[in-house]
Amino acid sequence: MARITERDVEHVAELARLSLDEREKALFVDQLGQILAYAEELAKVPTDGVEPTAHAVPLRNVFRRDEVKPSLPRDLVFANAPIEQDGHFKVPRILEE
Repeated sequence: MARITERDVEHVAELARLSLDEREKALFVDQLGQILAYAEELAKVPTDGVEPTAHAVPLRNVFRRDEVKPSLPRDLVFANAPIEQDGHFKVPRILEE
């Protein structure tokens, strides 16, 4: 497998809209190289007869059935709300326009 170069890191950083200094680029070249080297080691492991899986342990659906039930009364819902306005929770603005 080809070695990760600084140009590869710069390209990925550009795609991710990241600004990296020279120290960070060198660090990522090293770290990504180690990751790919490990992936090459994993590729050598014999997997004949091993069923593909997405999880190491069996999973089952843990969701309950979706059943229609009565809602809480509105006055109880807004009982602990700091501010209620026109049937909605009013919260401070956190984003600028």
